[in-house]
Amino acid sequence: MSRILIIGYGNPLRGDDAFGWRVTERLRDIVADREIEILTVHQLTPELMDPIGAAALVIFVDACEGHEPGALIERRIEPQAGAATFTHYATPEALVAGARALYGRAAEAVMISVAGADFSLGAELSPPVSSRLDDAVGATLRLIATRCTLP
Repeated sequence: MSRILIIGYGNPLRGDDAFGWRVTERLRDIVADREIEILTVHQLTPELMDPIGAAALVIFVDACEGHEPGALIERRIEPQAGAATFTHYATPEALVAGARALYGRAAEAVMISVAGADFSLGAELSPPVSSRLDDAVGATLRLIATRCTLP
């Protein structure tokens, strides 16, 4: 399986929640390495533990709340089991912990998120979030480059 897994998630019909989708769409046009798998999903679910367990690095991409709109946040994900691990919704921390429990190892994991301004119905990103797409793609490519030997 892939050495690097990128998971962009959110709802493409809820404004800024589409950020993860938009980043992975751009990455698909740029990244052409069989060792890198790019997934786009509506939400994190336990089924993702299988590809997470096979990866050396997992990069999660999503929108968040609680910061100045447009703020780009990059943070390390530490495995953390929780009650949400085996439901229809899970956190990145719970999925990495679940993969460790199932496969005996946990991939290094990083979250790249942007603080959203508008999560209402709509297919467009708000200006502060849209302006950070290239930055998030660049941050993802930097993480890939520092963990791979690229040609």
